[in-house]
Amino acid sequence: MSTLQHGIVVKSQANTNEQSCCFPRIAILPNGRWLAGFRATRGKQDEDLQRAMVTWSDDQGKMWSKPTEPWAPMKVDGKPGRWRAICFTPLGGSRVLGTLNWADGSVPGQPLFNPQTEGVQDLRIFMTVSQNNGQTWSVPKRIVEKPYDKIPVSITGSTLVMPDGSWGCQFELNKTFNDAGLWHQAAVMSHSTDQGETWSSAVDVARDPKLQVLHWDQRPQVLSDGSVVSLFWTFDKSKGDYINMHAARSTDSGRTWGKPWDIGIPGQPAPLVDLGRGRLGLVYVDRTGTPMIKMRVSRDGARTFPANTEIVVHQRSVASQTINKQQGDSADAWAEMAAFSIGLPDAVRIGDGEALVVYYTGPDKDHTDIEWARVKID
Repeated sequence: MSTLQHGIVVKSQANTNEQSCCFPRIAILPNGRWLAGFRATRGKQDEDLQRAMVTWSDDQGKMWSKPTEPWAPMKVDGKPGRWRAICFTPLGGSRVLGTLNWADGSVPGQPLFNPQTEGVQDLRIFMTVSQNNGQTWSVPKRIVEKPYDKIPVSITGSTLVMPDGSWGCQFELNKTFNDAGLWHQAAVMSHSTDQGETWSSAVDVARDPKLQVLHWDQRPQVLSDGSVVSLFWTFDKSKGDYINMHAARSTDSGRTWGKPWDIGIPGQPAPLVDLGRGRLGLVYVDRTGTPMIKMRVSRDGARTFPANTEIVVHQRSVASQTINKQQGDSADAWAEMAAFSIGLPDAVRIGDGEALVVYYTGPDKDHTDIEWARVKID
């Protein structure tokens, strides 16, 4: 493989509320537009200032529109909040679906995560639609995250248009900020058969009945064979550390899922990229040493990703950003995440054997850009 091109989506703006740019998402629209979303704030942990931003390029990444904040802050159940994340789904023509995550802002200065309880701020899911390729958007509408509408739920990626035509909204389960009970974490998915008007009760994509393995950041993708494969950034509480990424498969549009399997590589994944001719591209963050964005290819349905297919998509001269995690809970892992300055890639197919990748990167956690790369299999 060889990396064809690199470019910048948005640069960090020092001493502004766009100093920390992270959590990027990318979609390629039918008209060729590259539509990108990201979270902007002053410092990575400045929850009170966070905003979901949108920008696009109509010349394959050479020039990008000035980032905008299309959605005004909204209240949920009387509580003020901010938009924490935005993901896009092309719907055909000039229509684009946006999936938003709302975060509670009713307690100024409150962090997202409570290390004493493993609980988080209230998080809710909304949807919005653009009729003009992402230039303007409808007022966000909350979905009913049943049966989990009383606990915080975080989106983990774009809503998928499934092989059967339904929409699959992916999210994971948290617990309320001050809840000292057990965390019943799971990666789940809810379906809509009427384009988002109503939603089914969520089904499990991955859940450990022993509550020891956390299937974080699920990354499902619809493949050309009609199956849906989800990847997971996997944390083992009994070891107090990450284990290899896992994958699970559905053959019925995400209604039921098989048991997750170990793909043999540690890291934090993007969704699989179906590169055609039986090739699946895995873009991921390798943090076993100096953090790097890498890509590998599978030719056996995501069972294995041989080392001889690996390419480094992005690296920079920063020290290792991992810590020695001692606790059986996830508090050390959350503290580690807060210090990341490279990560959370997203990836989509751009042509036969070719992927478009976005990620955030910077010298430290509070000064990060959004960059893109095109990668093609030789």
